[in-house]
Amino acid sequence: MLNIRNLEVYYGVIAAVRGIDIHVKRGTIVTLIGANGAGKTSTLNAIVNAIKKKGEVRSGDRDLSRAKTHTIVRDGISLVPEGRHVFINLTVDENLRMGAFNNDDHYERLRDEMYEMFPRLNGKREQMAGTLSGGEQQMLAIARALMGEPKLLMLDEPSLGLAPKIVGELFEIIIELKEHKGITILLVEQNAFAALGIADYGYVLENGSITLEGPGSELLGNDEVRKKYLGG
Repeated sequence: MLNIRNLEVYYGVIAAVRGIDIHVKRGTIVTLIGANGAGKTSTLNAIVNAIKKKGEVRSGDRDLSRAKTHTIVRDGISLVPEGRHVFINLTVDENLRMGAFNNDDHYERLRDEMYEMFPRLNGKREQMAGTLSGGEQQMLAIARALMGEPKLLMLDEPSLGLAPKIVGELFEIIIELKEHKGITILLVEQNAFAALGIADYGYVLENGSITLEGPGSELLGNDEVRKKYLGG
């Protein structure tokens, strides 16, 4: 589904990502965990060419290494960025329409699917996005990305700053996207316990390098991972 080889990201002379390789199989949830500054967000931004990078990014047989961001979205890869970044001065409906810029012919069908998937948003269609709670904004950000019918959905810190109940709802939705919608998920998450609990495979990033990788269940039981990221 997605193959990344020798990915490097620099900010000036500072290396944020140091030649990493990542493979995301179709129909799986893959998570990147690590401390702040480990290179997780830089990796996601590099995949969609939102920042300068070196290395190879391939989706199936397509080389996306130098593709424009909008071309990558059209190719079926969507990113929900950290901090949600909904259009606060637009309504919920208008935010969803913005997400369908590549898929306007199917807008009404997809919109109805989003309101079914995110019932918290259904009664707030004409409400300004900036007045929603943090959890509702995160749901809207995910729904907006799904309006493009991506094959691969990348989520950057979806649980950040949210109440545990809302986090639980979001992770249930992520599982549903994989199991019932067939969407592949690449998840960056500081809540390592929750992320590894749903992930088929995981990578541990430290200072821009991958130090560990393996099935999510194995990383959950790894002593080093438990000590550094799981509080035990």
